[in-house]
Amino acid sequence: MHPPDSIDYEFILRKAWPIILANIAVPLLGLVDTAVIGNVGTVEDLGAIAFGALIFSFVYWSFGFLRMGTTGFAAQAYGAGDELEVRAILGRSLLLATSLGLLLIFLQWPIRLVAFYLLTGGETVEVIAQQYFSIRIWGAPATLSIFALMGVLIGLGQSRTLLLVQLFLNGLNMVLDIWFAGLLGWGAEGIALGTVIAEWSTVVFSGWLVFNLLNARKSSTEQFWSKRQVFDPIKLRRTLSANTDIMIRTLLLVFSFAWFTNQSARFGDVVLAANHILLQFVSFAAFFLDGYAFVVESLVGSAIGKKSRVLFDAAIKKSTVLALVTAWTLAMWIWLFGDVIMVQLTDFPAVRTAANEVLFLAAIYVMFSFVAFQLDGIFIGASYTRQMRNAAFISLMVYLLVWWVVIDRYGVNGLWWAMIIYVSARAGALLFYFPSLRKSIVP
Repeated sequence: MHPPDSIDYEFILRKAWPIILANIAVPLLGLVDTAVIGNVGTVEDLGAIAFGALIFSFVYWSFGFLRMGTTGFAAQAYGAGDELEVRAILGRSLLLATSLGLLLIFLQWPIRLVAFYLLTGGETVEVIAQQYFSIRIWGAPATLSIFALMGVLIGLGQSRTLLLVQLFLNGLNMVLDIWFAGLLGWGAEGIALGTVIAEWSTVVFSGWLVFNLLNARKSSTEQFWSKRQVFDPIKLRRTLSANTDIMIRTLLLVFSFAWFTNQSARFGDVVLAANHILLQFVSFAAFFLDGYAFVVESLVGSAIGKKSRVLFDAAIKKSTVLALVTAWTLAMWIWLFGDVIMVQLTDFPAVRTAANEVLFLAAIYVMFSFVAFQLDGIFIGASYTRQMRNAAFISLMVYLLVWWVVIDRYGVNGLWWAMIIYVSARAGALLFYFPSLRKSIVP
């Protein structure tokens, strides 16, 4: 397979829908875990899983650079027709992922100490959560390696294979969780064990898929991996630098949402719960917008590898039009039908009332967020990671300044307006760097 020579709306939709389905499949696993423990486990088991899942979500999200950094480099090598470099990128990414995963296992004691110092629960919950953590941590090398393998698949535009990997991971995980926790009654430990087995099984399965894909595209006289290419010091430094930039950008992004949640708590439990529900709407919209962003990562990287400004412009224009239509459709859906969905999510009238009062602001956030998603995809595909890091810092400063100015006068509404301005500032900061990115593509 070769990178596309032309791009139309149908092509982008065909690439985006498997990614959207893969994204939607992720939260289903959490629902199954909750349902299993909610029916056969104890309240303490349920609380322990919530604690454990929160810890690993934060830890693994911090290493999301393994997926994003790999995608940009793989897409550019693919566009340039350099299959040897594509395989070398896979080798470097897997080496980094495995090393970091083993480091997490080695550092599990201090990680656990810090995590449970920050999270406070009942004594029984904390004991069970620590048992859950002690099992789940052994899946770290597999999980991070899956990030690297998914990065290659996205970079090569293999969105259907990505969906297959995600369905395999979540499907096997669900089956094992039901078996271990439900049928065998192992509770939270069973959930953790099922997840670890699913993670290691998936890294083998996805590794086999990627190996076969890349092996079929090399000549019979070539080695799959060139040691000299994989350990090229210049490219290793570039990989580490890019991944460090993305990690900083991701941590700043995590901080911004954590700040929003923490400030929501200042207005009481009802507002905290209401904003949590509205953030679920925002997350649901992100599943769709990420689909277009992932596709544009691949297409932009490929266009840069081919040194084609025409393909670069076409990829951005057509994917952004689709993202705009999707974002505004989702925003209108939230605005018009959010109160109806709210009834299914909570039976507390006070929470529904509080959420409905700022529902239109959540819709406005989604309406404007697609620009930041698209630009993230463009910059990841181009491996313009330093600019992403800088933009994340600038937009966070804008966010905190706006929050400081409006919070006392406008309360919860001010908090939401600060978030809307924040996501707009993310887009604005990246747009500042966009002209130089485009000019760097010299035919």
